[in-house]
Amino acid sequence: MIISVTMNAAIDRTVAVPNFRLGHRHRSVETRTVPGGKGINVARALGLLGRPVIATGLVGGGNGDRVLKQLGEEGLLTDFIRIAEETRFNLALVDPTSGEQTEVNERGPKVTPEELDSFVERLHYLAGGAKLCVLAGSLPQNVDVEFYARLVEALKQAGLPVLLDSEGEAMSAGMRAGPDMITPNKLEAEELVGHEFDDSREEMVAVLAELVDMGPAEAAITLPEGCVAMVGEGPNQRILEAVIEPLEPISTVGSGDAFVAGYIAARYDGGSPEECLAYGVACGAESTQHLGAGVVDRGRAESLLGNVEVRRLELPAGV
Repeated sequence: MIISVTMNAAIDRTVAVPNFRLGHRHRSVETRTVPGGKGINVARALGLLGRPVIATGLVGGGNGDRVLKQLGEEGLLTDFIRIAEETRFNLALVDPTSGEQTEVNERGPKVTPEELDSFVERLHYLAGGAKLCVLAGSLPQNVDVEFYARLVEALKQAGLPVLLDSEGEAMSAGMRAGPDMITPNKLEAEELVGHEFDDSREEMVAVLAELVDMGPAEAAITLPEGCVAMVGEGPNQRILEAVIEPLEPISTVGSGDAFVAGYIAARYDGGSPEECLAYGVACGAESTQHLGAGVVDRGRAESLLGNVEVRRLELPAGV
């Protein structure tokens, strides 16, 4: 079983608006409303990829009821803790003519210490029957930034590998606890290391080294064409690049979550780092053909695997 944790669940509404311009009236051509939050998106994709997954985290209010109802209709196994305040609502506007997207995400509910303690207790219970865990997305209001670090440490003590995919201070603190893998995109990686970097592979490798020095065992920077990753430890440490010719996108919302799902699915199957990254890239690319996050066609993703090129990059001196 794979555990996918969403501490700040949401109702995600994605609206396709051709030639979108601020300050103008538009008519949408397509709309999709689904339960969301990064961990839920990952769980949805894992379910579509045919891997056993349970989605857990926090939900509250009428939106929380809708999250649980719709996930049940999707056939996903869930075990969420109910909280007093309302689960948030997010909006993504996608312009199919340009490929640009605009996202407006609510901060989310306030959570009490008692509700957090209930969740931690539930996660400890679920970890006893799991093989991998994904901690993904933002934290709700007034949750301490060290919370993910606390979870990473507890899961590691239970012998459970952890992939962490968050942002800001919560991500930095969680990284220091030593998760097994992190998967920031380029902008997120720049925020984590505190400086911008260009698209050259030399700079990517240097930043990957910085990220790993911050605590995680391995790191992958996701890009529109794939990813560059530092995997292994000690003499087995190496830099891998996995790339594919990008597909003409319908929407790129959630493509990073699909990458995480593909990576975790292959890791669940016992795949090598090369196989895990390749499957992640194939799933991320295929997901851009759908409106709505966490949607991936397993057959088409597997057919794209042959188009993914995985190669080893040389480590520069001093890394």
